[in-house]
Amino acid sequence: MSTTSNQPSVPGARAALNKFKMEAAQEVGVNLKQGYNGDLTSREAGSVGGQMVKKMIQAYENSMQQ
Repeated sequence: MSTTSNQPSVPGARAALNKFKMEAAQEVGVNLKQGYNGDLTSREAGSVGGQMVKKMIQAYENSMQQ
């Protein structure tokens, strides 16, 4: 049985994650809107996800230096 979930691990983090996703989309020039975004191409959706991962890695590396 699968135990994966699409829910944030930290209660109340959903709003912050949505804000982070919107910022990443804006940085890569993808027109992301609240709610349904099924009209995005795979390339656009992937670029948003990739930008989010890039920023999370940068933040982690910066925290390691301190």
